[in-house]
Order: sequence, then structure tokens, then C-alpha cells
Amino acid sequence: MRVTGLGHAGLFIETAAGTVLCDPWVNPAFFGSWFPFPDNTDLDWDHYGRAADYLYVSHLHRDHFDAENLRRNVRKDLTVLLPAFATDELEFELRALGFSEFLRTESGVPVERDGLRIMITALTGPGDGPIGDSALSLDDGETVLLNQNDAHPLDIPSIRAFGEVDAHFLQFSGAIWWPMVYQLPDTAKREFAARKREGQSERALRYIDAVEAKHVFPNAGPPCFLDEDLFQFNGTGRDGESIFVDQREFLAELAEARPDTSAHLLLPGTVAEPLHTACKLTHRYTAKEIDHIFEQKDAYLRDFARRQQPALAAERASRAPVLPPERLLAELKQWWEPLLARADRICDGVGGPVRLDVDDTPIVIDFPARQVRRWDGERCRYTLSTTGDLVATNIARREVDWSNSLLLSLRFRASRIGPYNEFLYVFFKCLSSERIEYVENYYDSGHDDGQHVELGDWRVQRRCPHLRADLGRFGQIEGDELTCTLHGWRYDLSTGRCLTADGHDIRAERTAPAGS
Repeated sequence: MRVTGLGHAGLFIETAAGTVLCDPWVNPAFFGSWFPFPDNTDLDWDHYGRAADYLYVSHLHRDHFDAENLRRNVRKDLTVLLPAFATDELEFELRALGFSEFLRTESGVPVERDGLRIMITALTGPGDGPIGDSALSLDDGETVLLNQNDAHPLDIPSIRAFGEVDAHFLQFSGAIWWPMVYQLPDTAKREFAARKREGQSERALRYIDAVEAKHVFPNAGPPCFLDEDLFQFNGTGRDGESIFVDQREFLAELAEARPDTSAHLLLPGTVAEPLHTACKLTHRYTAKEIDHIFEQKDAYLRDFARRQQPALAAERASRAPVLPPERLLAELKQWWEPLLARADRICDGVGGPVRLDVDDTPIVIDFPARQVRRWDGERCRYTLSTTGDLVATNIARREVDWSNSLLLSLRFRASRIGPYNEFLYVFFKCLSSERIEYVENYYDSGHDDGQHVELGDWRVQRRCPHLRADLGRFGQIEGDELTCTLHGWRYDLSTGRCLTADGHDIRAERTAPAGS
């Protein structure tokens, strides 16, 4: 097996039984905010697109689903490996690009095609990517590969049962807007960013420990920001207020935390040939060029930014014109109020009005009243502010997932009183009747399956109310507080209250007297 890194989560996997192209992303994403790091624009994308027998797109986030690259460079008669998502949106988008041959999979169930064993583990919760994320397992008879990319949590036992993993490709850096866009004191922002970076590294280490692969490849990040308005978000920021650890930084952390782990730097064009305990690695960059990328990162990114100015200009020119305030309000009312009328669990979960400032026009999404209206001066726990051209573009495109356009772009500002509210961001990801119906049914089915686990002096429900992580594996207790270490969500066991976000309380009871 030969694996060529294509940048970010992109992989070109060559086996004797077939070749798989994974998540080929090259064009700027999220309103021109994200670019792959390092630069991968000079790869032979036409070659990879023509040579592939299979295409695997893990999910619809635009740093994985690059419609322009798929349209231009990938042949349409190959077979698409399709995750078993709850909606048909990924298949619909791929069919619109001309793909017609699909291998539909069942989550966690291996299939065999011409000597290549394939398994896709699909995630389908509201917090999973754009309502769906996935991981790919491959076995060519000699090498077992796990392409985890952004997917978490996962059914690790079924992945281990697929085969002893030789090569594990996983996310290690951030893909979120917290805390960079929030209106916080600088000291608080630095502290929250440091915690986020630590949490990302701890999560990656837990997956590395659980999978126990022979070789580990940090992958699926970080992005870089080449627009001058966003340049301060590169890496860990100017003063530690950002969350984007790079490949070398994580490899150094990994070497210190897990010195026996065989881990490798995968860059665009790097070829890895993992086989049992050995792994041959061939970079297309010289050692001096690699040092320049990581040790003179600012200069490297400035040069990259100069080359990408035409792409940035084209993206700005593609945006829709700003709408007059009354037209803006009418468009959002017509679109969102029918969705709010059907979103009982989401509206109850948000529990109050949310303010959306579009340029100088303050709008309220009144979740209890199921209305979109002008702001009337009332107190709002959550406020988002952005520009009229971005909102107008989302309206014109009927963008059903604003996390996949506006929020991940970091081209907005936010403030809140109190904890993070998952229901609010789920609403912005579910701006279609199909998504609203799915998520409402998902919440109605409930997360607590009645199983429990013993942790110290407590009996708690086995599944974390956030994303159903197994607390027997990821739960840690200090005093009366439980932390799910997969994402850092915290719970007060004495009351069951979630300390991280509203609406996610836990079932817990003490099994031994306090202090015993």
C-alpha cells in the first residue's frame, strides 16, 4: 500500500486491489477563509482524479467536499464509497457533479470489492459535522489503514475488529470558531484557547491509544488564513489566542507524551509506504524547505497569500449584493419561521431570543415565539454579528448549513451570557425541513439508552449526553464533577446538571457515602 498525502485530509491510497481518492480539497473554503496548510495547489490533481478507482468524501464540510476540484479533475465513472448518513445530501451533491456509481455501505459493516476490504463508520448525530461525518477503514491483504479524519467519537471495537491497524490518519488540530470570534477579554481568550488546544491534543492521544496503530499520521488540518482580515488566526495566534496547532507542533507533543509511538510528518506530495513495523516515507520537499514552512511560517504564509490574491478577489466578487433591511428581514422570515414552527426541541433548548446583527440591522430569532423580527431592545443571551454580503449570499444560495459557510469562516463575532448552547448552533446547521425533521426525531429518541457504568463512587449513564461517547472509556471524576475527556464536557454529578451547555443533563447516583 502506498499513501500519498494531498494536504489537509486528502489522501491518494494505492493498493493492488484498487486506488482510493479521499477528501481532495484544494480550493479556498468558507467564504475564502480556509486554505490547506501547507500549499497543495501545485499537486497534479488531474492525475489523482483520473487514476482513482474509488472516491471517498467523508462528509460535506467544504474542506473535505471541494465541488470545484471534483467537477474539474475527478473522472465521473469511478465508484463513490458512500457513508450511511441519515440524509441523502452527500449523494445528491455528488450526483449533481456527474457521479453516478455508488457503493452504499452500512455503518461498521465490512464489504469486499475485488480483493479490497472496505468499511465506513458513519456518524449521524446533530453535532457530527454537517449532520454526518465518517471514517474509512481499508484492508488490501497486507496493510490495514484507518482514515479517521475529523470523525469522533467512533465505535473503536468494530474498527479494531476490522483488523489490526497499520496506518492511522487522524485529526489533531482545531476546526471550530471558539474562542477566536468571541468578544472576551484578551486574557480570557488566551486561557480558553489554551484549554481548547490541550483538549484537542488529549482527544487525539486517546484515539491513538485506543486504536493502537503501528504508525500514526497527524492529518486533517490545520487550515491557514490568507485574507489579511483573518491572518491573525494562523497557528496559535499573535499572543496565543488561536487554536490551530501545526503538524510539527503536534508531533513534538506526541513524542513527549507517547515516545514509543511511530508517528510521521505527512505533507502534500509525501508518499508513505506502511507495512507492519516499517514505514518508508518520501517527501517531495527538501529538509531545508520543510524547515522553512514550519520555522519561518509567517514568511511562508505571506508568500502563499500573495499567490492567492486572485482567488480571494474572485470569492469576494462571487458574493451576493447586500439586501435592504426590509427585504433582508422578509427573506429570513419566509425561510426560517416555517422551520421554527417544526423545531420544538430546538426552540425549547435555545429557550430565548437570539440577536443576529447584519451590518447595522439588528434582527431577533425569537425561539419561544417561533418568529423572526426586528430587535426590540430586549436582553438576548446570544448575539452574532456579521456582514450583509455574507448573509445575502447564504440567502441567495439557500445555504442549509451556516456552520459550513458563515460560522467556520470566522467572519463573524459572537457574545453570550452563560454556557454554550448546542441547540442554537444545531439550528444554524438545519435550515431545511429535511434536516429539522431529522434532528427533532433524533432528540425525541433520546440519548440515554438505560445503560450505566460505575465510575469511582458513582453510577452514571454510560453515554455522554453530548455525542454519546462511552463514559466507561472517556469519563473522569474529580470530587462530584465528571468530565467527558473526549470533548471536555463537564457534569455536576450531585445534581446531574451539565456545566458546559444547557439542556444536556446526566443521570447519576452515588453508590458510596461521600468521603468514604
